[in-house]
Amino acid sequence: MSYIPHTPEDIQQMLSTIGVKSIDELFKDIPAALNPKSFNLPASKSEYQVTQILQKLSAKNATGLVNFVGAGFYDHFIPAAVDALTSRSEFYTAYTPYQPECSQGWLQAIYEYQSLICELTGLDVSNASLYDGGTALFESAMMALRHTGRNKIILDSGVNLIYRTMLYTYTSNLAIEFVEIPVAHGQSCREELFKYLDDKTAAVIFQNPNFFGAVDDYSDIVERVHKCGALAIVSVYPVSLGMLKIPGEMGFDIATGEGQSLGIPLLFGGPYLGFMAARSQLVRQMPGRIVGATVDSDGKRGFVLTLQTREQHIRRQKATSNICSNEALCALRAAVFMSLLGREGFKELAEHNYQKAEFAKETLSRINGVQVKRSSLTFNEFTVGLSRHAGEVVHRMIEKGFACGFPLGRFYKGMDNYLLVAVTEKRTKEEICRLADSLEAVL
Repeated sequence: MSYIPHTPEDIQQMLSTIGVKSIDELFKDIPAALNPKSFNLPASKSEYQVTQILQKLSAKNATGLVNFVGAGFYDHFIPAAVDALTSRSEFYTAYTPYQPECSQGWLQAIYEYQSLICELTGLDVSNASLYDGGTALFESAMMALRHTGRNKIILDSGVNLIYRTMLYTYTSNLAIEFVEIPVAHGQSCREELFKYLDDKTAAVIFQNPNFFGAVDDYSDIVERVHKCGALAIVSVYPVSLGMLKIPGEMGFDIATGEGQSLGIPLLFGGPYLGFMAARSQLVRQMPGRIVGATVDSDGKRGFVLTLQTREQHIRRQKATSNICSNEALCALRAAVFMSLLGREGFKELAEHNYQKAEFAKETLSRINGVQVKRSSLTFNEFTVGLSRHAGEVVHRMIEKGFACGFPLGRFYKGMDNYLLVAVTEKRTKEEICRLADSLEAVL
């Protein structure tokens, strides 16, 4: 990033141009109590001085920790080719196709991404991506409301709390009835869910694997959901689809998820990638943009924006979304990542994640004061009960060089002594054994 300071003379010239005398006058209509505190800046510094300050701040970050934290965002290996290909100037400087007929390369890249997401989920159509997994899940709920004309949504509490909070926040001004169903032994409670399933239900929303790492086959629930005329929606962890039953095979109407694990680094929380796929009959309810393939007047293959659902493009009352752009660069990374792995490589990646997590389960279960929860199958993330407060254990483990997991008490009442542990292909047998030794010492 360039260092481009504004001199006092520059600032005064800009203020004069817009007809005010000072920064304070520019913002005089804002009550003093609401004035941004960030304007109380220290005196200007040189580029070197600013660099030193930023380096000192970055040094406060915990570095070198062995990462066993998941909870929706995962530490996966990213092949060097992903950075090399996606940083090419042809992509990096023209990443949103405002004039699609002039953006054939980008449109093809998005088309290939959509095709790969359809392959991954087993569904018919994918959009060009959304902001993140939570946004995608919210948009899927809105699709169900529009499609069914109903206003009730049943939500499994095994869905990530971040996503549930986003869903409630985005819909707070809408007349939607939400029913949240508690999990039973780590999985969706069929008996409780079926009590609330009726002809007012627009959709039932699940996550697989759910927040506790538990894997489920929802085929039986999806069948009941369809019988009452509702849609079945699932948020999925994409790497797990190399091994688990995919949404299309279970009969889901819409599948969404966070694409961070498809070649996108953790990056302190973003930018990330929300993916969405659905059955073909729902295509006109999908938000964002969809790229399609066609032929021109000379019979040559080309790519177009088949559907654009933004209110800027069509009459506002008919818009299905006001999302401004797909996460094109992140979608490109996901497409390159999946292409590099291929079908068999993706299966192998999933197998590594599963087997290493199973080894970690067995290793941790031998520690006095650790109880590995085994009521459900898991993929690469699982829940353990501890003899001490999980938050305290996490703090002590950082001192020993481990980010050992996510304390579930932060998201679920009564689970203060429970820890969510994630094991990806990057974790070695030695690291898992050292984690166990350190955890035993802390307990």
